[in-house]
Amino acid sequence: MESFVAVIEAGSYAEAARRLDLTAAAIAARIKALEDDIGVPLVQRSGRFVRPTQHALNILDSTRAALRNIRDLRALAQDSSLGGEFRIGCFMSALTNILPPLLKQVYARYPAASLFVVPGASVELCRKVADGELDAAIVVEPQFPMPKTCTWQPFIEEPLVVVAHVEHKEQDAHHLLRTQPFIRYDRNILGGQLADRYLRDHQIFPTQRLEIDSLSSIVSLVAEGLGVSLLPDWSSLLKPMPVLRIALPSHAPVRRSGLIWNTQGHHANMASCIHEQAAQIFLRS
Repeated sequence: MESFVAVIEAGSYAEAARRLDLTAAAIAARIKALEDDIGVPLVQRSGRFVRPTQHALNILDSTRAALRNIRDLRALAQDSSLGGEFRIGCFMSALTNILPPLLKQVYARYPAASLFVVPGASVELCRKVADGELDAAIVVEPQFPMPKTCTWQPFIEEPLVVVAHVEHKEQDAHHLLRTQPFIRYDRNILGGQLADRYLRDHQIFPTQRLEIDSLSSIVSLVAEGLGVSLLPDWSSLLKPMPVLRIALPSHAPVRRSGLIWNTQGHHANMASCIHEQAAQIFLRS
């Protein structure tokens, strides 16, 4: 069942095999065994890719639920006080900046906790929490109404700053944005949208060199002297790099990140405790 879900989500045996650390042949054998057991075809080949049959779509959500129940059973067998495995999502940039110090605090308080981390985009992670696929998720502030069963609470605020090579020390932020090649944070992402709105509001039209959805990649490109950028103030990414943060003159837009969780879910208390830990770490710093 795990291989079946991985194949449907990945769209190919090869990618599912990479995610599960198996061979493509092993994945194909597992799918064939499941098809033989259920008695219907589940995937159809299309070149190197596969697509689900209607039979597969009919059982996909139930299969995911069964896998969650199995994981909970395993965790409960080891420690019933923690209520099974806790599934938490995390947007990509936060995997290196927010998640490690947060998990350090969580395991200090709950050393026997069993967590499963799902990386992804904030919008998709919010959907998975609402659908019950995840117990909670670290996400950028949602820009849409949330279901009444879910709550989002912030724990970190990051004003936008200009990120530039150290050779531009003591130069004006707006001057750099107007004169240097610009590495743009993806405008499909909230941080990129905030930056784009700030530039338009201040009549700044930079010479764009490229656009990318990766804070760490942008910082690396700036460190190579390829341009400047306008990013959320993610200071931990900058420490080992020859780059500096230059504050905007006034009223810098702020990106807020926090935790969304289902207040009626099985792990609501655990989620609330994780938010408290995050607030202690990041609102204090």
